[in-house]
Amino acid sequence: MADRQFNQPMGGNEMPRFGGPGTMMRLPQAATAAGLDACFVGIPMDIGASNRSGTRYGPRQVRAESVMIRPYNMATRAAPFESLQVADVGDIAINTFNLPATVGLIREGIARILAHDCIPLTIGGDHTLTYPVLQAMAAKHGPVALIHVDAHADINDTMFGEKIAHGTPFRRAYEDGCLKPDLVFQIGLRGTGYTAEDFDWSRDKGFTVVPAEECWHKSLAPLIADIRKRIGNHKTYLSFDIDSLDPAYAPGTGTPEIGGLTVIQGIELIRGCRGLDLVGCDLVEVSPPFDTTGTTAITAANLLYEMLCVLPGVKYKDA
Repeated sequence: MADRQFNQPMGGNEMPRFGGPGTMMRLPQAATAAGLDACFVGIPMDIGASNRSGTRYGPRQVRAESVMIRPYNMATRAAPFESLQVADVGDIAINTFNLPATVGLIREGIARILAHDCIPLTIGGDHTLTYPVLQAMAAKHGPVALIHVDAHADINDTMFGEKIAHGTPFRRAYEDGCLKPDLVFQIGLRGTGYTAEDFDWSRDKGFTVVPAEECWHKSLAPLIADIRKRIGNHKTYLSFDIDSLDPAYAPGTGTPEIGGLTVIQGIELIRGCRGLDLVGCDLVEVSPPFDTTGTTAITAANLLYEMLCVLPGVKYKDA
């Protein structure tokens, strides 16, 4: 409706950036997703992490560093806060002593958001969380297309004998029928492996794998344009692991790998999702203890904002 009033982030001239609420972009906090088109939701967890812990603090620091982000996207001319009703719905209360129970709590929490036809933008938290999020997505939408930006394929069968961990979510999601395999794209994979075939499980299942080496020294705009064309109007989920970026740009993460994407390439990939029927996004694996400057969290906050800018229904000033 023309007279609809949209929530606005708190501006730096309204309240100093070091004050105000601790929400994403200092947006209003909502108890539920009722009446919202999109929401930011935190999942503070690191009990699925295999190396350095600390991602339980990710949502809090990403929100803290988001105070610098202004509502209007100067590059793309996106005006998300003139288009969508957005709020921060707080964190999903996980069980930090029980990972399988936590998976259920996350699935139920995301399902409650989806029941209001609200698009969740999830702040992680380790990558385990994407498995129950995809379960909730598939329960509502059926199998989804997936754009997965990461240094790691996260398709292990087990880790220390456990089926659920941050290195297994996309194998579990595939087994549960949450994904449309021919529309799964894994971008930025790199590093060493336990066998020469570590990334071949994905390929064998029909996923498209784009190793980091194929991304070096080039714009990724053509790649995401081709992916967008292949996905078409299929409902799509975007999962962005901050360790997809080279540790020179994002050192605050649990499993860093050299030779990664640049921040510019990450922005290109997200902006290239404009026009897709995105039903949810996440930004995971920010571990503040390993970046005392806050740069990793600043980058993560801005990438989440870029995700908001490409959601269905966002108006652009040149449109």
